[in-house]
Amino acid sequence: MIIQSMQKNGLILAAFALATTGAVALINDLTKDKIANQEQQHLMQLLSQVIAADKYDNTLYLDCTTSNTLELGPGGPHTIYRARLNGEPSALLVRHITPKGYSGNIDVLTAVDRQGLISGVRVTRHEETPGLGDKVELAKSAWVTTFNGVQVEGEADPKMNVKKDGGQFDSFTGATITPRAVVTSVNQAAWFAKTHFDALFNAPNTCEVSQ
Repeated sequence: MIIQSMQKNGLILAAFALATTGAVALINDLTKDKIANQEQQHLMQLLSQVIAADKYDNTLYLDCTTSNTLELGPGGPHTIYRARLNGEPSALLVRHITPKGYSGNIDVLTAVDRQGLISGVRVTRHEETPGLGDKVELAKSAWVTTFNGVQVEGEADPKMNVKKDGGQFDSFTGATITPRAVVTSVNQAAWFAKTHFDALFNAPNTCEVSQ
């Protein structure tokens, strides 16, 4: 009697597991295209924040290459999107990471042209202290917009520092580590893009497959 009851319960559990697995698979199949489309739209919205619409006419998320260079931080390969206008290279939109945030890694997106002129910067992920280091995020302050129009002229450009270190960028009261980390990372990423501009545009397109 006990054995029969155990067998019956086992069959019920197995049937329930199969039904649950099937339902999850069905939901995933039905929603994966919608999720992919939402992710694509979010990416395009993010990319369009760092470069003006009149600076490119290609589909940014479908034109990119990658790099593991140390200048772009840990966690590579890092994606580098390529903006083109009338078929000619216009700018590079570089994803990079600084591990020197107060609370760990800070993910950044920087757009820069052939001359090293920055058109925009956005912090895309961080774990910095609310009310202090989180001011690197556009939703918290306009600090990140102070990169707009700055031209990077060296691997360690003196102006690419917070004012406390002799540069031109403000730091935050009680939180110098975070802006210092972002400014340094932007300097390195922009200089890498400028000095490897043609090579990065000539590299194989990895977004046709991965995006």
